[in-house]
Amino acid sequence: MTLVTDQGFMPDDWAHPIVPLAELPANDGTRAVDLASDADPAALADRLTGLDLIRVDFPSFADGRGFTLAAILRRMGYKGRLRAKGHVIADQYAMARRAGFDEVEITDDLARRQPEDQWRARADWQAHDYRAALRG
Repeated sequence: MTLVTDQGFMPDDWAHPIVPLAELPANDGTRAVDLASDADPAALADRLTGLDLIRVDFPSFADGRGFTLAAILRRMGYKGRLRAKGHVIADQYAMARRAGFDEVEITDDLARRQPEDQWRARADWQAHDYRAALRG
């Protein structure tokens, strides 16, 4: 597994369990949760401040629901690490960052097929944001 950030490929520094939303016990101090692409982010509304990491699954690069989940979580006030996991490709990195993701978790196989330079080419995502161009 490889993490992609604006600085390029990084080792994963998260050392705590990541619990699926369906198995998230109430008030147990869990710090990280996995969200499926069809999850309802409202289920986390009263737990956002206690979570340090939310990982959103992308079952297919053609499934954009994860981008919507990220944007909703940020609008709900989530300030922690937001990670996309799964079938995100380098061409989608700028979109992932604009939606609110901090990082993308990809397989080592994908990292070999789409090396770091392809991801870093999209790391200047703010410069290509249409809203920045409008503010001009």
